[in-house]
Amino acid sequence: MKKRPHIGLGCVTFGREIDEAASFALLDHAWERGVRHFDTAAAYGGGASETILGKWLASRKPEGITVATKILPPYDRIDITGSLKRLGVEKLDLLYLHQWHETALQLDSALDEREVKQLGASNFTLEQLQAVGPRFSFVQNNHNLAVSDVSDEFRAYCGANGISIVTYSPLGAGFLTGKHQGGVQAGSRFEIIPGHQQVYFHESAYQRLAKLEAVSKRTGHSQAHLALAWALHQPGIDTVLVGGRSPAHLDQAFAALDFDDETLLNQLIS
Repeated sequence: MKKRPHIGLGCVTFGREIDEAASFALLDHAWERGVRHFDTAAAYGGGASETILGKWLASRKPEGITVATKILPPYDRIDITGSLKRLGVEKLDLLYLHQWHETALQLDSALDEREVKQLGASNFTLEQLQAVGPRFSFVQNNHNLAVSDVSDEFRAYCGANGISIVTYSPLGAGFLTGKHQGGVQAGSRFEIIPGHQQVYFHESAYQRLAKLEAVSKRTGHSQAHLALAWALHQPGIDTVLVGGRSPAHLDQAFAALDFDDETLLNQLIS
């Protein structure tokens, strides 16, 4: 039986698209459903996401979890003090470098200070990952039906070097639901962060969306269900981060995890 990825909770919406109470409701639901990987970043909501997650950690005191966060360059002096304070922890389980920067080649100081258990790279190409060598335990990249930064070669390199792959945006920030076909929806990720539009609003992504829409109409499965199922059944992936604004968004991911029609999923990219 093929190993399926774990579901992790992406906390990008906290403090930006949903308030603290709604964030706590989503976190509690994730915990109850067995989610043990929680992902945030210093840049999310200007630190609001880390702060909310930190308050939840202090309130619930969950055990056996991994809390990951990310910092932006420059990396000549990796200052993780702010993230530690906002999260309310003495040591970070997993610290990602949020994007490629030349100074990623010298970054062992955080580990020397015993403030970080594991290092990860986010939004790195295969060439960039190879350039920094085997110092990373995790890599986190965009990967969905419309757009992917996880090639077969990328997976092979990570597998050969013991690097766990974490992917995000299984629904392409809502693009794969088809709700933006008539224009950007008010209050959506694409309106709040307009830079996301250039990632998805192009011909090849629209071609993938059209194929998804056709399979959805033919089979009766929703586009969101099929897109989530595809992302959650990809080989070589350790964890798929699922974000959202309510527990229902997480539930639809778990429903998709149980969808194992491999023939149908292959039709989405054939």
